[in-house]
Amino acid sequence: MHAIILSAGRGSRLLPLTTDMPKCLLPVGLRSVLNLQLDTLFHQGIKTATVVTGFNAHMVKDEIKARQTGPHVKTLYNPFFQVADNLASCWMARKSMKQDFLLINGDTLFSPALLDKVLSAPAKDITVTIDKKGHYDGDDMKVSLEGDRLIAIGKTLLAQQTHGESIGMLRFMNDGPQIFRDELKRLMKIEDGTKSWFLSAIHGLAQAGQRIDTTNIQGSTWAELDTPEDYEICRELFGNSEMARKQFKAI
Repeated sequence: MHAIILSAGRGSRLLPLTTDMPKCLLPVGLRSVLNLQLDTLFHQGIKTATVVTGFNAHMVKDEIKARQTGPHVKTLYNPFFQVADNLASCWMARKSMKQDFLLINGDTLFSPALLDKVLSAPAKDITVTIDKKGHYDGDDMKVSLEGDRLIAIGKTLLAQQTHGESIGMLRFMNDGPQIFRDELKRLMKIEDGTKSWFLSAIHGLAQAGQRIDTTNIQGSTWAELDTPEDYEICRELFGNSEMARKQFKAI
């Protein structure tokens, strides 16, 4: 299994912390967000990874070069990161999508136990990792389900349509990589395609009848880093706290 991490963004909502430092390099405890992701992937058996860079890409490359252990990592630069959304980052990484792979947002932190659930789920073509909670806000990437099957995904889904949220981790196996690459190619040819989220591709596939499965990781530890409030949560869950030490004692 290969991992692709989308880390091109600056993280403007975290300014001034990200004035010069890419969001993926913000420290969480003794490690950066990116190093924590890579360490967790390696601990769970992921041997290779591709990191898509953008804002101050040289800093991300230096961080990766300084690593002593972990997966073999290559970087790909997305020159459109300032004017395009993360669909363009996926397009840049399409040649790394010819085998089974995980696609992970560069601002999603996750525990080893969560990753183990994702990797051990039944081997379906496309599987979206979801969580369920009592309330969803306007910034959540919400999902509509029929059983375990995803039928829609987006931030604007109505409350009555919402059955969970995507955490920013997808797994592609079997025919999934080819299906996803074909949809990326289609979207990159349409007007405003480069301004789309990569989950627009998943929504389009689901709406067209392609089966999209889900893995529910409710109760597992994860966090998304978008705002200063998120950063405090990430540091509590994944930094140098008692909870973090219990979560990551094996790494």
